[in-house]
Order: sequence, then structure tokens, then C-alpha cells
Amino acid sequence: MSRTLVIKVTVGEDAPERCNQAFTVAAAAVASGVDVSLWLTGESAWFAVPGRAATFELPHAAPLQDLLAVVLDTGRVTVCTQCAVRRDLAQHDLIDGVRIAGAPTFVEETLQDGAQALVY
Repeated sequence: MSRTLVIKVTVGEDAPERCNQAFTVAAAAVASGVDVSLWLTGESAWFAVPGRAATFELPHAAPLQDLLAVVLDTGRVTVCTQCAVRRDLAQHDLIDGVRIAGAPTFVEETLQDGAQALVY
């Protein structure tokens, strides 16, 4: 049975420790061979824009842009449709490999056999 971890990040620079923890867990899971789907919602949606993750700083934490790159390499990164619209973000505004999808896709991913979901 394939293992899938769906992680929804609901915060960004407004809650840096929670935000970084979500990206760290996602990157660690990818490194462990787990199929990862990282959902960027709320303020974390900004990290799907080129260069934005590089501006995030948290002392004693791995750079967010590096963690995001690890997840993008073999996992999936999704920006919530409504969150993108609220921030006037379209597909062409995002890092290559990041998609925009809505709640039905999130529900489908979380209900897969062997899937686990975490929300930060």
C-alpha cells in the first residue's frame, strides 16, 4: 500500500514557526519516500510565487525555499483556488510545478487509501 501524506499549511509569515514546521515535515516525509501533497492556503499561498519563499526568515530553521524545492522535486504542491483568487494569483504567477486546485481535489487526496492529513 502506498503511503500519502497530505499537508495543509494555513499560515505564512504571520505564524512563522507553524509555517516552517509544515514545510519541514513535508520535506522530511519526501526524503523518507512518502508521497507528499503540500497544500498552500491562506497566507502560505504567497510562497508559491517565485522568490517569496526566499524572503522568509526563521532563526535556526532550514530555508523555506530549500524545503519547498525538496517537495517540488518529487511531491505535489497546490495553492487553494479561493486563496489564489483572493490574492489575485493566477497559474502564470506561480513557480513551475505548483498547481491551483480547490476543495474537491483536497478531499479526494485525503480520502485515498493509506492517506494521512495534517493541518498547520
